[in-house]
Amino acid sequence: MSHDAGVSYRAVSEPNSEPPKPKSGGRGGAAVFVAAGIFLSRIAGLLRERFIAHYLGNSAASDAFKAALKIPNFLQNLLGEGVLSASFIPVYAKLIAEKKEEEARRVAGAFAAILALVVSVTVLIGVLVTPYLIDFIAPGFQGATRQLTIRIVRILFPGVGLLVLYAWCLGVLNTHKQFFVSYVAPVLWNASMIAALIVFGTRLREGDLAIALSWGHVIGCALQLAVQGPFIWRHAREFPFKPRFIEPVREVFRNLGPVVMGRGVVQLSAYIDQMIASLLPTGSVASLSYAQTISLLPVSLFGMSVAAAELPQMSSSVGTQEEIHEALRKRLARGLRQIAFFVIPTVIAFIAIGRLLVAGLFQTGKFSSDDTLYVWYILLGSTIGLLATTQGRLYSSAFYALRDTKTPLYYAAARVALTGALGYLFAFPLNWMIVALIRFAGMPLPAAAGEAGIGTVGLTASAGLAGWLEFLLLRRGLQKRIGQIELPFSFQARLWGSAIVAGIAAFAFDRYALARIIQRVPFRHIAEAGVVAGFYGVVYFGAAAALGVPEVRSTLSRFTKR
Repeated sequence: MSHDAGVSYRAVSEPNSEPPKPKSGGRGGAAVFVAAGIFLSRIAGLLRERFIAHYLGNSAASDAFKAALKIPNFLQNLLGEGVLSASFIPVYAKLIAEKKEEEARRVAGAFAAILALVVSVTVLIGVLVTPYLIDFIAPGFQGATRQLTIRIVRILFPGVGLLVLYAWCLGVLNTHKQFFVSYVAPVLWNASMIAALIVFGTRLREGDLAIALSWGHVIGCALQLAVQGPFIWRHAREFPFKPRFIEPVREVFRNLGPVVMGRGVVQLSAYIDQMIASLLPTGSVASLSYAQTISLLPVSLFGMSVAAAELPQMSSSVGTQEEIHEALRKRLARGLRQIAFFVIPTVIAFIAIGRLLVAGLFQTGKFSSDDTLYVWYILLGSTIGLLATTQGRLYSSAFYALRDTKTPLYYAAARVALTGALGYLFAFPLNWMIVALIRFAGMPLPAAAGEAGIGTVGLTASAGLAGWLEFLLLRRGLQKRIGQIELPFSFQARLWGSAIVAGIAAFAFDRYALARIIQRVPFRHIAEAGVVAGFYGVVYFGAAAALGVPEVRSTLSRFTKR
């Protein structure tokens, strides 16, 4: 990051730039448990995507399934995780911190009962209006592809209610510092879909296989909820599940409107990308989804894990206003360092060895080397805003902990407006600029995409630029509330330097050594990606340690102590 770009930071702690330590312990361990659960579930998700790539590739059936999957994901984020993160958890956690356990139980039970009723009605309405929803999420789909998408959406809708209840369980367990099981539960969801692909992959045609995969999704939602049963029962058996609007519940719903709108605005950004992609050549929607699966991995692992672990802790802070603000500043500073330590090398890795990673994950069966090139280009576009998007998760959580749900909404709206405008421009009238840039770099155009399909790269790049706008607004708004929370420029320079050295070394290692001796190795693409990624990680950690980055030792110590 350059100082001129306005994204370098000034140290606000000791001159030696050591990370500030919050008074209350346990945050690092909580983030590790969240990250471990997310890591396992994301690995399962990558395996799921590999099987989808193998059996469906970038076909019309793959486009239909991935477009249809946006609807349950949208409702889960809107009615489940998003609501709980910003409205329910701060209220529930505060009551627990104030030793008002009985009132906290009434709030949790009442909110769950109301949420279940709302979701039931939403699912029913959703099934009835599915054809109109398809016109919104994928207006470019016609004929058989549109009909298949409608069938898939109607199958997926019942799983939405299960996903929302799963998110409620996650919120309760997180507040009680039980992080791992909720975040690892999606492994079962992914396993169910993988099983459906393995069982029916060679028996059914692509359209019918997409239908079978959809039923695997619903079964996986049920398994994901059921695995939390023994853990949530310890707390929920004393919850009175009655839809009562007591004062704390009313406070949850007062926060609910801005949260729903804010989450809706953020989700709208993804829908805009998909809408535009549906107007591009066949395979654009699927390729965009494959690239997002990879690009969202660091956001989930390093943004969501830190933000999810911090939200209950920040919401539980008590004392004077200055004491609360001081605690928030310390937690945010430490969390931002941790996020940057992992996300900066991820950005360089996507650039230097991203094509190998895409091939290792997806190049099999109906997913060709040309598809790999196309998805890698889309992934490159996402690197523009990866750091901003990830750190923005933590800033948003800080606003939610302060019971401010409106400010993130306004900033998210600005982000979406910019995403839509830039996405349209770079996908259509300014598409030639991306094509020209690729040719100037001496890189080939993917045959499957052609010049028109390259517009998908503009979608991820536009979202990245808009992500920086939101990040800068969040940072400025929060600093006005609680004071400066910034990262030292020297710290970031060491991370970027270490990552660039690792990227150059990994690229050279693959091109001049490994690629020549791995030609006939079974599962070559997987082996090559794994070896080069491991080499990259070792060089990065070594370079960062040599430059005195303290996060190297603290990160390694967490694994050696467990």
